[in-house]
Amino acid sequence: MNLNIVGKQFELTEAIKNYVENAFETLEKYNLDIISGRCVISADEKQGKKGFVVDFSLNLAHQDTIVVRQKDKDLYAAVDLIVERASKVLRRYHDKVNSHKNRDEMKQNAVDNAISSKEPNLNDEVDEIVPTELELYKPLEIDEALNKLKESTDQFLVFNDMDAKMRVLYKRKDGKFGLF
Repeated sequence: MNLNIVGKQFELTEAIKNYVENAFETLEKYNLDIISGRCVISADEKQGKKGFVVDFSLNLAHQDTIVVRQKDKDLYAAVDLIVERASKVLRRYHDKVNSHKNRDEMKQNAVDNAISSKEPNLNDEVDEIVPTELELYKPLEIDEALNKLKESTDQFLVFNDMDAKMRVLYKRKDGKFGLF
């Protein structure tokens, strides 16, 4: 990871640089592909009050850049707060990538790749596929459909009538039959 620490209107000491570098290193625990990080520390003095503004930006591979800004009187407190906020964003992204849904998809992709890479054996028998017409597509008279539903234990029957309309015949609670 490339790290760039800049001080504006403020002289950076080795202690501050080391503190910020250690802060960036704690963000690597999420095992995300962090390409680069940039920290801009600037002194801020408004209305006689001294303070610091710290800007953190993290560039992730194949993702948007994460930018966090924090103002505080104490420089070290501002860096700690920024690391905490950036850590929260990275943790959410890490959890999203490693969720059960994505893990299942990754396993399925691995299985698909393993199956596709397997070369077919010439000794394997080839199954023959015989096309058949389903009964659903044969038109039925309403009386035929009623007899078919009475003979079965099903609650409803979907069929095409003689006018090529899809119809649904169903058993009602009162023992009668309904037709859509």
